[in-house]
Amino acid sequence: MRPLKTLTLAVAATTFAAASLSAQARDFRLGLITPPQHMWSQEAESFAETLAERSDGEHSVSVYPAQQLGNEAQMVQQLQTGALDMAFLTIAEISNRVPDFGALYAPYLVDDVDHAARLLQSDAANALLDQLPSGVGLVGMGYGMVGMRQVLSRSPIESVDDMRGQRLRITPFDPIRDFYTATGAAPAPLPLLEVYDALANGQVDAIDMDFDSILILKFHEQADNLLISNHMMFPMVGVVSGRVWNELDEDDQELIRSTMAEHLDNVITGFQQQDAEQEQEIRELDLNIVEADAEFFSDAIAEWEGIWADKAPSLEALREEADRLREE
Repeated sequence: MRPLKTLTLAVAATTFAAASLSAQARDFRLGLITPPQHMWSQEAESFAETLAERSDGEHSVSVYPAQQLGNEAQMVQQLQTGALDMAFLTIAEISNRVPDFGALYAPYLVDDVDHAARLLQSDAANALLDQLPSGVGLVGMGYGMVGMRQVLSRSPIESVDDMRGQRLRITPFDPIRDFYTATGAAPAPLPLLEVYDALANGQVDAIDMDFDSILILKFHEQADNLLISNHMMFPMVGVVSGRVWNELDEDDQELIRSTMAEHLDNVITGFQQQDAEQEQEIRELDLNIVEADAEFFSDAIAEWEGIWADKAPSLEALREEADRLREE
């Protein structure tokens, strides 16, 4: 009987080991608002491939672009309950819940995409991620971004006075709303995938947008005036649900953190590499282009600072770091 008992125990042990491995294997779900052709979505797919490869097929990631799982506010709610595992989120939605992140949207905090990239990869910016677990129940893996913000409009904007009363599409979050309200415009939150039609039918007069989206989503077909202002960077953060994170062992946590951080860095590098080329492409279109700098928006900037200096205490440290990087 002893050999039979030994065989039974061996089979049981093998079954238990297989069950344990199966319990650790995960098919993660990652949500985004950007369309499939956008760099965020493409890099999310690359992250999925890399994670599957590095986990020897144990883990997989299903990517849901273009708001398939809802808008960002809805995705944050899903992340908080563990119904959604991961997301690439604009800092916009995060700043609505953790106001200190609004500091990253300070007008003219950075000069260009290269300056933005270095600031987002600094200790000062990464310190903000420590607020995510307690503030919103998420774990931050690092930052991505898009290009600098510009204003594309149906009618010319040659001074800030021309913005008064303009219905201007924004991503729905307080720092950018407060900036455009200070210019006299009427900020109008609108999902990215509805912007083209909104410009076409006059639902909005202007949009806050980066070169990349203007080109790949062809917004320039419906508005032929561009204010090149580079007035604000637009960060993204890669996050994992806090509930899901706590279910992972340390090895899987490190694997996910390092792999996602690598692909978020790819996003930053990608926008650095393509920004000058896209600006040149934009300038070759049949658009009326006006240049703007901080002086153009001086009154609006002062009003924004009056609102956000106390709401975003990290602003001072970020400004100091941005100034230090500017001098390097």
